[in-house]
Amino acid sequence: MFALRKRGAALAAAAAAVLVLAACGGGGGDGGGSASGGGEEPITLGFSQVGAESGWRTANTKSVQDAAAAAGIELQFSDAQQKQENQIKAIRSFIQQRVDVIAFSPVVESGWDTVLMEAKRANIPVILTDRAVDSADTSLYKTFLGSDFIEEGRKAGEWLLANVDASAGPVNIVELQGTTGSAPAIDRQQGFADAIAQNPNYQVIASQTGDFTRSGGRQVMEAFLKAHPDIDVLYAHNDDMGLGAIEAIEAAGKVPGTDIKIITVDAVKDGMQALADGKINFIVECNPLLGPQLMDLVKKVAAGEEVPARVVTEETTFDTAAAKAALPSREY
Repeated sequence: MFALRKRGAALAAAAAAVLVLAACGGGGGDGGGSASGGGEEPITLGFSQVGAESGWRTANTKSVQDAAAAAGIELQFSDAQQKQENQIKAIRSFIQQRVDVIAFSPVVESGWDTVLMEAKRANIPVILTDRAVDSADTSLYKTFLGSDFIEEGRKAGEWLLANVDASAGPVNIVELQGTTGSAPAIDRQQGFADAIAQNPNYQVIASQTGDFTRSGGRQVMEAFLKAHPDIDVLYAHNDDMGLGAIEAIEAAGKVPGTDIKIITVDAVKDGMQALADGKINFIVECNPLLGPQLMDLVKKVAAGEEVPARVVTEETTFDTAAAKAALPSREY
């Protein structure tokens, strides 16, 4: 498909090259090659990003941009500012531009079938990055590259079971959810709930979205503290919300990490520093550096090659000691 779309342009470029050589009296020697040396036009990737709501997202964007440049892929980049309508508009623009591949990180799980069908009819392959969609028609996209969010939530819950004793009575947990309707918010909540369900003494007494932002985390945590003076544990779906919550906890005269145990997801530098300082107790990693893997997939689907339907990134977890060891060489 990629070769067919480029064929006409390549023929025109070849004809133009002949005319230029004739006009310049181009004779023998090694001349006549393309500027890139390969003679082929670069792959064009249309990429729609969720936004810039967190340190994780900023690192993810940079990874995609740097990897595209390194791979010689022409990147058409769009920032959706956390609005689904902006992403749909961007995808339709990519279709009109006849890009070779479309990749995007969906703001929410639902509502994509129509625009993805438009891309399919235009014979433009789609790759999901970081977040999934809930479409029953999996032929609308080639692959999904990203983390296992349910497993991330499960790891958070398993740490809680192993490290916060509930034998003396209920452990009161508050939860800062990610953007409502987004795959990581839905799955991280589910994985965590599944893990702690085995012991009814672990109770989520309040759960509300902070939209993955630091300001949202602070505002919601302020409300939690006013409504629930007996909070034992905070589970935040990302570091930024957890960091905002720390500000609220300290403003309320409590000690984060001691008076209230804190578990977050991501492992960006600011979160890792808070973990090293003892203000966060445990972080489940969610690797944002997906750029190189994405560009590899882009090249394969552009060439018509088969790719796995699901590509899961490898990730780990961090306690305070592990954070201190990892921080000096942390890339994000």
